[in-house]
Amino acid sequence: MSKPELAPVVDHFYSQVIDESTRLSTSADGRLELLRTQEILRRFLPPPPARILDVGGGPGIHAQWLMEDGYEVELIDPVARHVERAAKVCSAELGDARRLTAADASYDVVLVLGPLYHLPAPRDRQAALSEALRVLKPGGLVAAAAINRYASIFEHVTYAHLHTERVQTSISAILRTAVHDGKRGFTLAYFHRAEELARELHDAGLIDVNVFGVEGPAWSLLKAVEQQTGSAPSDDLFASVLTAARLAEPYPELLAASSHLLAIGRAPDVRT
Repeated sequence: MSKPELAPVVDHFYSQVIDESTRLSTSADGRLELLRTQEILRRFLPPPPARILDVGGGPGIHAQWLMEDGYEVELIDPVARHVERAAKVCSAELGDARRLTAADASYDVVLVLGPLYHLPAPRDRQAALSEALRVLKPGGLVAAAAINRYASIFEHVTYAHLHTERVQTSISAILRTAVHDGKRGFTLAYFHRAEELARELHDAGLIDVNVFGVEGPAWSLLKAVEQQTGSAPSDDLFASVLTAARLAEPYPELLAASSHLLAIGRAPDVRT
């Protein structure tokens, strides 16, 4: 297929700045994100073996545990570095979430755990979700992740520099526009509200949509300990933060405090 259309700043970030293969294992909040993503997905996934398409699956972190759980996983990603690493775990190739090459109704589950982060244009996010539905079997599952609109407030407090004028200006722009331009720090990104993410899945044609706060309302405590002490949080603190995430699930007003959002939706049993 032709090379995926990817903003150069995003390609540069994942190819040369950050090692995505270690992000979910080297920090406490990363480990929390992985653990919570696993436990939420496992509630909804059909029993293995089932066929899963991991769209924007990066270097295959989620594909690996899904394969170990007994699923058949195929991965696409627009970053060549990611595909090279993911190919050691499962079938992997370059691809664009907005233009999948898979046949209609060919997968039991489609994961969209990264693409929405870096698609600031609504039409592109809608294309990615519509494509996920297209390749999904009737009754199949879509899981779509997003960065929470307010995550940057909580994160930059942990660095103890939110009070500086430069950082306040940057974070205020994200809160106002929902977009980070990628000129400093993180790359080009879109930040969702929970209700917005749910609406986008509904607009794409998915039903029975639920949105979860992945890390919960206390995740920044873990990050603050690491940033301010240089040491890993205690096991008891990690367990308390994890418990807070679980206890918060029935309360949608607490979604705004999580770092990431995970929306679960289903394809209609009968396509119209």
